[in-house]
Amino acid sequence: MKNALITGITGQDGAYLADFLLGKGYKVFGGYRRLSTPNFWRLYHLGIHDKVKLLPLDVLDSHSISEALVASAPNEVYHLAAQSFVGASFVQPLYTSDVTGFGSVRLLDEILKFDKKIKIYQASSSEMFGEDNSPTKNETSPFNPVSPYAVAKLYSYWMVRAYRKGYGMHATNGILFNHESPLRGLEFVTRKISNEVAKISLGLSKSLKLGNLDAKRDWGYAPEFVEGMWKMLQQKNPDDYVLATNETHTVREFVNEACKIAGISSKSIQTSKQNLRPIDVQYLRGDYKKAKRKLGWSPKTKFKKLVKIMVDEDISRWERWIKREYFPWDAATFGHDSIGMKKTKKL
Repeated sequence: MKNALITGITGQDGAYLADFLLGKGYKVFGGYRRLSTPNFWRLYHLGIHDKVKLLPLDVLDSHSISEALVASAPNEVYHLAAQSFVGASFVQPLYTSDVTGFGSVRLLDEILKFDKKIKIYQASSSEMFGEDNSPTKNETSPFNPVSPYAVAKLYSYWMVRAYRKGYGMHATNGILFNHESPLRGLEFVTRKISNEVAKISLGLSKSLKLGNLDAKRDWGYAPEFVEGMWKMLQQKNPDDYVLATNETHTVREFVNEACKIAGISSKSIQTSKQNLRPIDVQYLRGDYKKAKRKLGWSPKTKFKKLVKIMVDEDISRWERWIKREYFPWDAATFGHDSIGMKKTKKL
């Protein structure tokens, strides 16, 4: 049996990856930050909270990383923890740099001291490509980051390569394009759309304000992407890989498709200058040919199916909320209890 340590296990990718690795027979350890209100709802949603060993781990604290390594004795480490919201990185650039950038180096350094044979996956981002004008981005495309988040991710990317080359560590960068699911956080535009469209369809809301509707993104399905992460660490030699769908769609297309599925008018979706970022990447599309050739990985879920999965799930959640059901959920309308489950109240 292999041991795996996942930093950021409470996030979308961390939860799906934990579920996937458990299915592969791994003993899974998950690093999480101690908070006044623990955010375990995704683990409960997937029914795996009691199947993983949770460890307090703060990437700002090298000692806590060291303790997590000792407690988990991992064969593989999947580093997913980060301040991962691009918009927030403009508001908190220093914090984003410390967590998303330097946090990766703290982890690499502690692994080097503990056991350099541990295989490491670093969650890199398509945002690193920034305003590069090439129609599709692959592993050889130039980087031109335009947000504090993207700059921090690029720093981590290069440090992973430096530790790989300098110390012979099995350290891999997964350059993932946008990947979504019903477990996506409400701060991300896709989930913001699916959640609010669901509310509007049930008469719980009247409108939604968004930012740049013309931004184009390459959107895939998160559970498929975590399988790609695992495949990267099963390779004999470490390398860097792009995971994407090689398709691009605008935020407006996502809105229109979501409204169509929910049976509402897209006129209820509006734009607001307050939702615009200081700088935004207008176009991102990835080329996953290398991952297909070397890993045998390909995306399966197409754009319209992805939107339907997300909208249907959020409609179902709000319908259950109306019935006063109690279940793991993140839509913080009336607050959360100690395990991140929704407190329901009569409308």
